[in-house]
Amino acid sequence: MNSCFKLLKKDGEARRGELVTVHGTVQTPLFMNVGTVGAIKGAVSTEDLENIGCQVELSNTYHLHVRTGDDLIKRYGGLHKFMSWDRPILTDSGGFQVFSLASMRKIKEEGVTFRSHIDGHKIFMGPEESMQIQSNLGSTIAMAFDECPPAKAERDYVLPSVQRTERWLLRCKAEMDRLNSLEDTINKRQLLFGINQGAVYNDIRIDNAKRISELDLPGYAMGGLAVGETHEEMYDVIEHTAPFLPTDKPRYLMGVGTPANILEAVDRGIDMFDCVYPSRNGRHGHLYTHHGKININNAKYAEDDRPIEEGCECPACRRYSRAYIRHLHKSGEMLGLRLCVLHNLYFYNHLMQEIRDAIDEGRYASFKSKMLYDLNSSDK
Repeated sequence: MNSCFKLLKKDGEARRGELVTVHGTVQTPLFMNVGTVGAIKGAVSTEDLENIGCQVELSNTYHLHVRTGDDLIKRYGGLHKFMSWDRPILTDSGGFQVFSLASMRKIKEEGVTFRSHIDGHKIFMGPEESMQIQSNLGSTIAMAFDECPPAKAERDYVLPSVQRTERWLLRCKAEMDRLNSLEDTINKRQLLFGINQGAVYNDIRIDNAKRISELDLPGYAMGGLAVGETHEEMYDVIEHTAPFLPTDKPRYLMGVGTPANILEAVDRGIDMFDCVYPSRNGRHGHLYTHHGKININNAKYAEDDRPIEEGCECPACRRYSRAYIRHLHKSGEMLGLRLCVLHNLYFYNHLMQEIRDAIDEGRYASFKSKMLYDLNSSDK
């Protein structure tokens, strides 16, 4: 398969690239804004996403399947039309959500039987079903169906789990090839990303990375991290495993993370990220700045007429004071949540632009060092 990814520059292990898709070209490293059911929680519109620099929106296969339904979305013309978004969308396979329902699911070679978290009805999902749902959604990038074992799972559990995930990946690839050949498929150029698993066992991770790389997929992810291990353990796994993923394909670290996590992972060769932190924290009034996080609910901001962060060009900072945003939060007004989520997402998207600029200019090491220092400082 011809690569849709172009590596433009390296600065140490940090990588600067472009990913070409049917829904546009995106610049990496990038952060995908998480809209699980086709919307960012916090009353954020697709127009807002365009204005705050979102390059890729991420939605979830499982959640869209059990609520509203992928068949309806296909009849509407796919998720892009359904949510009025013309830039790339990545859909998570649903594997993480399925396997988080530990008490409600049963794993077999064919796939997984589990019960809906909404109404308890029985659902079966395997590689073919996951690919069919994602094809119905018409996303730009579809993730392979995998098992996400806990980071601290026993080795005797992790190894056969990873081997089964490898077999499932072959089935995902075959099913996507079939679906992309059908006349009524919404996006016949849908890209399949494989997922590296192996918990915190570097040898299992490396062997898995070697095997899935042979499939020459458009991209590869590292899953099963930020699920119980320490940050140091996560960085060690990335450092040992990333070199065994193809250099000419994008590398996606799933579900990660904090700004510091992103800075460290970029330094170890990662290109793509997603995480619910900016929107979830924003809804609780916890705001990211270049000088650490602030809690807008604190009393010291009651008469603070400054923006959340001086110099920030997000919709909240361009117009509103900390005092007003705190007032909204304390009053239970939706606008307060919305402004805080917009600020945090803008911060993340702008951080990725700063990272790209630093790599372009060959100064990533000094940029990372200064950013980590500033992020640990306290707001004045």
